[in-house]
Amino acid sequence: MNIFNQTNFANLSLKNRLWRSATWLGMADNQGYVTDRVKEEYRKLSKGGVGNIIVEFTNILEEEKTYPGILSLATDKHILGMSELAKIIHENNTNAFVQIGYGGSTTSMPIEGREILGPSAVPNISTGIVPKEMNEADIKKIVNGMAEAALRAKNANFDGVEIHAAHGYLFSQFLSPYFNQRTDNYGGSITNRGRIILESLDAMRKKVGSQYPILIKMHCDDQWGDKGLSVEDSIKLAKELEKRGITAIEFSGGNIDNQTGNSPLKPKLHKIEDQSYFKDEVRKIAEELSVPVILVGGNRNVELMNHILNNSKIQYFALSRTLLSEPDLPNKWMENPEKKPRCVSCNNCWAEGGNNCIIDRKKRA
Repeated sequence: MNIFNQTNFANLSLKNRLWRSATWLGMADNQGYVTDRVKEEYRKLSKGGVGNIIVEFTNILEEEKTYPGILSLATDKHILGMSELAKIIHENNTNAFVQIGYGGSTTSMPIEGREILGPSAVPNISTGIVPKEMNEADIKKIVNGMAEAALRAKNANFDGVEIHAAHGYLFSQFLSPYFNQRTDNYGGSITNRGRIILESLDAMRKKVGSQYPILIKMHCDDQWGDKGLSVEDSIKLAKELEKRGITAIEFSGGNIDNQTGNSPLKPKLHKIEDQSYFKDEVRKIAEELSVPVILVGGNRNVELMNHILNNSKIQYFALSRTLLSEPDLPNKWMENPEKKPRCVSCNNCWAEGGNNCIIDRKKRA
């Protein structure tokens, strides 16, 4: 087996095992509508050879503003632009998915005039924001918002949706013992901490049906001691998601506490032993599951990915920073599997007005 094999995934044919992991571009307008810049970036990705594209973290509620230039599926008015985006992705035999979720206290936007929801009223390690502890009505609002956004994605002709339960956003916070200090049915055990995610999956299934692909991005390990989600808890939650009809799971990891040095975006990946850096934890989890598992985080070497593919139950590989730098990297790898990515994992992708490789920004300056 190799990463360029064609495979079947749910009701879809995948031209290879490579996924573009959902990556915020910051190029939508201030109401979350698709712009020409957004279309052009995804057109380049689609032409670049990656088999499957997960469109960036997309808002589910109109009042939610996680980041500048973030896309939205909060209203039916957003469907037209998103359907145009799905069509562009499909033009190159590439499958189109979209990631949906709620940011909460992990946000870079002004919070004045906004109600920021969280599992508990504890300060966000990264932003300092203290959210409102969610009541049952708030939880239902999020669950319903996820279901409605999933239906809009389906109506916009996306091939599937992905639940964002990673990287310190709301669902990830519910899974973390630091952020989630509740004593009701949504706190305590991993079953309770994952309840809002399971309820969202159930509600989404009622809207989109049993066959429509629903993925989830979650952590294999928060790497945060007793403050975070452990591998053991990840296995328990993943098994429950499998029972409820999840189609596949993309595993990331790390935490948003700058003091730990365990960010999901790890730098200095020149040595092959530092790459695909969640592989050991995800290999362990994949052994316990029957649904397809996607590994994200530092996938930069074709030989290493093929080794993981042939020596574990991990079936797919997702790329983020490397595709921000080189949208056509998969095509280049098909011509020369030994090619090293231009990306050096410097984490300077993020910039006001739109996120892309710092090399390209310097060229335009």
